[in-house]
Amino acid sequence: MFKRLTIIFILGFFAVFCSAQQVRPSKSSEIYRELKTLKHLPKVLYLAAHPDDENTGLLSWLVNEQNVETGYLSLTRGDGGQNLLGTEQGAALGLIRTHELLEARKLDGAQQFFTRAIDFGFSKNTKDTFKQWDADSITADVVWVIRKFRPDVIICRFPPTAAAGHGQHAASAVVAEKAFKAAADRKMFPEQLKYVNTWQPKRLLWNTFRFGAVNTTAENQLKITVGQYDAQLGMGYGELAGLSRSLHKSQGAGTQSVAGIRTEYFTLVAGEAAKSSLFDGLNQTWKAKGDLSIEESIDKIISSFNFSKPELSLPSLLSLRKKISALKDHNLRRDKLDAIDNIILSCSGFMGEVVTNQAEAVAGDNYNFRLNLISRSANAVTLESVNWLSDTERFNKKLSGDSLITIEHRMQIPTDAALSEPYWLAKPAKNAATFSVANDTLIGLPEAKSPLNVLLSLKIGEEKFQVALPLSFKKLDPVRGDVVEALRIVPALELKFTQPVYLVKNNEDLRVSLNFKVNTNKQFSNGKVNLMYNGSLLYGADFTSINVKDITIDYTIPKAKLAAINVNRLQLEANYVADGKTYDKKQVLIQYPHLPSLQYFAPATAIVMKGDIQARVKKVGYVEGAGDFIPEFLRIAGIQVDVLKDEDFYGYVDESGANGSQNKLSQYDAIILGVRANNTEKKLGRWLPFLWSYVKAGGNLIMQYNTNQDATVDKLGMYGFNIANKRITEENAEVKFLKPDHKLLNFPNKITTEDFKGWVQERGAYFPDKWSKEYEPLFEMHDTDEEPLQGSTLYAKYGKGNFIYTPLAFFRQLPAGNVGAARLFLNFLSAQPN
Repeated sequence: MFKRLTIIFILGFFAVFCSAQQVRPSKSSEIYRELKTLKHLPKVLYLAAHPDDENTGLLSWLVNEQNVETGYLSLTRGDGGQNLLGTEQGAALGLIRTHELLEARKLDGAQQFFTRAIDFGFSKNTKDTFKQWDADSITADVVWVIRKFRPDVIICRFPPTAAAGHGQHAASAVVAEKAFKAAADRKMFPEQLKYVNTWQPKRLLWNTFRFGAVNTTAENQLKITVGQYDAQLGMGYGELAGLSRSLHKSQGAGTQSVAGIRTEYFTLVAGEAAKSSLFDGLNQTWKAKGDLSIEESIDKIISSFNFSKPELSLPSLLSLRKKISALKDHNLRRDKLDAIDNIILSCSGFMGEVVTNQAEAVAGDNYNFRLNLISRSANAVTLESVNWLSDTERFNKKLSGDSLITIEHRMQIPTDAALSEPYWLAKPAKNAATFSVANDTLIGLPEAKSPLNVLLSLKIGEEKFQVALPLSFKKLDPVRGDVVEALRIVPALELKFTQPVYLVKNNEDLRVSLNFKVNTNKQFSNGKVNLMYNGSLLYGADFTSINVKDITIDYTIPKAKLAAINVNRLQLEANYVADGKTYDKKQVLIQYPHLPSLQYFAPATAIVMKGDIQARVKKVGYVEGAGDFIPEFLRIAGIQVDVLKDEDFYGYVDESGANGSQNKLSQYDAIILGVRANNTEKKLGRWLPFLWSYVKAGGNLIMQYNTNQDATVDKLGMYGFNIANKRITEENAEVKFLKPDHKLLNFPNKITTEDFKGWVQERGAYFPDKWSKEYEPLFEMHDTDEEPLQGSTLYAKYGKGNFIYTPLAFFRQLPAGNVGAARLFLNFLSAQPN
């Protein structure tokens, strides 16, 4: 499993620092907390299944009150969740949620870890979960994190039972107990032992809870008081936890910052019981471990620490560093050296960055960079040399107090520099439930460290340090001010289809458009474009040269080629071959205000939906919800889509002549509410009466799924129905047609069970469980060994028009190019007046 990794060791008394994009000094209050953490030896690992599962209140207390190193291990990156911010799903959503977790950890101070498990969507029990996840593989990843982080206490958020509320939640507890025992066993995953030693935590606990009607706490359990006020933070740990958790914006996980203490409960799962503290039986300080000299040195530094002049602690810190360097315990020495080196650098007031004025770069090209350096303490730091990737420049220059030094240098990006993308997305996933990681020693990390760094050799006192500054992009944003982000390495040429999905009827040629984006000054010649399916060439065209930065060209695939492919959904692949190199990647760029710019690369592909896909609508109104692909899909299908705004519900259009003026809504053949519109659109309560009038006059209203969380209105339909947390997680669950002759199932497309084949992730979620007699349910379906559900689609006549509530997962099926789901959704839009 574990492949050889070339490791460069920096010998002697050297430390290597590498931060996100800048090395900056911590605030005095943070340095003080780091000093107290340096004094404490225990570590805690909190473990659950998803981003936003962690108990941020407990993490905040452990880090800031108990001053112990704490990590959160989320088995998944949340890829299968729902997105309240936009249309991203799958890998893109997992990338967003990874960085939301990292932003949360910046606030509460904990570390972050992951396994290779993919969140494949909601599962109802561990049996369902382990049909997807390979238990041994996930256990191995957890063992690796335990052996590498070496926690003394592991805390699970969930039990392995139905009380966990989600199959992946329960599975996290199952895996945790297996890993707790396996981490100390040399026979378990021995390939890891080339890099780490075995490790046995003291205890494994379950952090019991009260969630809604489920109460798993008991007064005979271990109880801990948390949430205390911290004057250095200016808030209690429960308030800090609310801020941290509210950074999970894509999940709509905004949480109140609650002041005041509260009780957390714990019960033993494995290991040694604890009676009064999480840390019973552990050596919590250096003194307890037998290193009295180190304990006394840290105590003196803490007691004399000057918040206004942290540099006064430098001589004592440098002396303490020598003592820690002499420790025989390799793992403890490494951890505490890393910690004290960061403290020393912060106390010196050192800041460093290497920036350029463009966000993207190409391997082999040259760019101008600026190295900005400053130390806020006079004569404490000496810059000895700078390694500029390929050459070294010596300086032996003291950084004088609070004076900025800027050094300009032109550098070539190494010709073999990899594209900038998350390590877990660099290769195709092993399967739908496990990421493929090229270098197994990266497993567990939230992201890989930057491979492109300028390396500084510094001297502080008599000690030498090396500081790695990643190549970065810096700009002044008129709203956000200075923005510093990672320099993104991109291909010399990017290739993408101008739309992700194409619809083509039988016996028609397919016209597609390809966009070529050139990121370098290099000229491309002797090129050829290839359009392929399943490795077979469908169309090839010579394209001798590209001498512009951005160009879009249309190509036509003959109908005979398409007719020879006996599927109704196919993935079209494109590449451009020039001068012996193949370019076949498109950039996926994700940008939200609360996150850095996120990038990965996907194959240049598009989905082609073939066959008889009919629609009888020309113009559709759309009420935005949490974000889905449906407006784009309908435009691709040739339907005009207008996103409705507040004024559209009150305004009128002049039809002239005898008809006079009409309400604006009357111009639409159908109106669609986006997913979770009742959770995101706060004007919906004002708009619903106009929508009911639209339906009564002969309109066609389709409402997609909503949840009861943070709902704008209580009554969504003109007739009542009750939304429940009912769902069908098996995407291949059998579908029974309750009314096969219903107009929604026969016009303009004849819907059969074939149209429910090939669905992805789920049938749907948040099905109603009760509804007024005016509604007609159209389908019945159920997961294995569960009661049938009929709430997947409810239809009601209202006046001359039609109202359809459908929590079926069209927002997942249409981006995936599912032909049957498209046919069914277009039937809903095309419903004829009564």
